[in-house]
Amino acid sequence: MSKGKVLVVGSNATRIEIQGGGTGPTGQYLNETVVPAMALVAAGYEIVLATPDGTKPHIDPVSDAAQHFDGDEAAHKRGRDFFDDHRAMNDARTLRSVIENGIDGYAGVFVPGGQAPVVDLMQDADLGEILRRFHARRKPTAFLCHGPIASLAALPHAKEYRAALIAGDVSKASELARGWQYAGYKMTVFSASEEKPIEEQVLHGKLYFNMPDALRMAGGDVTTNPVDFSPHVIEDRELITGQNPRSDHPLAAKLVEALNRVTVSA
Repeated sequence: MSKGKVLVVGSNATRIEIQGGGTGPTGQYLNETVVPAMALVAAGYEIVLATPDGTKPHIDPVSDAAQHFDGDEAAHKRGRDFFDDHRAMNDARTLRSVIENGIDGYAGVFVPGGQAPVVDLMQDADLGEILRRFHARRKPTAFLCHGPIASLAALPHAKEYRAALIAGDVSKASELARGWQYAGYKMTVFSASEEKPIEEQVLHGKLYFNMPDALRMAGGDVTTNPVDFSPHVIEDRELITGQNPRSDHPLAAKLVEALNRVTVSA
């Protein structure tokens, strides 16, 4: 018998804007998606995958490697098989349909990273509605790596906020950031120094904004581990954030603990 349902929110983005025009390849990170999802299933929770357009997330090819599973080829294969074959991973639905079918029955929500959420999820109105509802009920809400940027979808003018960040209009962005539900929350996210090798080796260009600054401008109390790619997870009230791909297991553990507390108290 399931302990409850957890919403896993994926991105459909395959390209991300870079300075000077053009785009670079992007997607969802495999380990960041499947490690927490597999932990939730193992802990007795039912997972429901939803994306903006209702199709499976595109996995960034650079993440589809054993190095993101601590060099363990068997763990990589288990993760890949889970994404390819598990029923929940092949029954994606739209975020809008999740709302229409009722979100009050969900115990928590999880948003993995890869740079893809920076493109669509951070400005998705349906995700914003979901996050506002979860925030109001203090339900466990977890974001990993670039995933925390998706929390900005809760802003009333998230699309305009993102546009102001890309335009470098700090004044307008600051104005649009007022009233963010997670202002004052302690959190972490993929750091600017961690982003640099991705920009140089994968994107071959610079992003228009870095993740910590985008969250800080909206009022987030952001700290990042100065040791790049070291596991780092912060929990503040219902919000759980992990800094980078190597934070996958620690974040999964924190999310399961938080869900179990809610389940017991209920």
